[in-house]
Amino acid sequence: MRIVEGHGEAIGHHGELIQGVFEDWEGNLHRGLISLPCRHLNSKAEFRPRDEAGVSVTPIHRKKSKLAVELSLETLGRGGTGGHLAIASNIPIGRGMGSSTADVLASILAVFDSLHSPPTPDIVMEIAVRAEMACDSTLFSQVAVLFAQREGKVIEAFRNPLPPIDLISVDTAAGQTIDTLAFKSARYSSSEIELFRPLRSALRKALEASDLDLLGRVATASARINERFLRKPRLHEIEAIGARHGAVGIQVAHSGTVVGLMFDPTKEKSAGNVELARHDLRISGFESSIIPH
Repeated sequence: MRIVEGHGEAIGHHGELIQGVFEDWEGNLHRGLISLPCRHLNSKAEFRPRDEAGVSVTPIHRKKSKLAVELSLETLGRGGTGGHLAIASNIPIGRGMGSSTADVLASILAVFDSLHSPPTPDIVMEIAVRAEMACDSTLFSQVAVLFAQREGKVIEAFRNPLPPIDLISVDTAAGQTIDTLAFKSARYSSSEIELFRPLRSALRKALEASDLDLLGRVATASARINERFLRKPRLHEIEAIGARHGAVGIQVAHSGTVVGLMFDPTKEKSAGNVELARHDLRISGFESSIIPH
């Protein structure tokens, strides 16, 4: 097998459209989510293999990515070899935007690329969960996927991709970072778990019809449930500003600090409403940015 330099790339996300507990087709319950991908946020990995043991990483603190490389080499039958991994990323750290997961996924893909061995999604998910104890649905680009992030398992694959969304991003705690893995998992009540059933049905209908208004209501409901576990400062003010200017809903990073105001780009006044909402956010003391879809 010829060994050459390999490259991998993975995208970040802007939190989730929904996160909770859901049944698989056998009736078993799993924690699951649908991430809101951000294609302009990405992690790029370059792996240069060598025959001697030992993996080095730049930046040096990317320990999960280092482990992902070691596990990938082991999976490919090259557990006694090593190499150097270099990562470049523009994804904010500690905001709940998938920076660590993107690093891990890009690293895995770079190793497999270096050995000319295209991985299956199942293999990538398995290695990612072993390296980081979690993965997310950004691995799937063709369809929307309800994904068990701690197990690397698809709970449900929907027929269509997510529709385009105009999004205003608001960081509600700019001076705060959250370690996703150290963050205590939400302990949903039985009534909340029951609520995820109709939300999942509504989500399915929204995706089948590309109904962004319905998708916005689903995301808003999930964001409100999450308030019991990780409050977003002044969330109700942000939501009210969005409602005043035609936002279809809000979505949040369920284990992060960002909030997104969702707008329908197919509506004639969407671009103007986004600017009006950003003006009101600025007047109210919020810093915001536009996330391209």
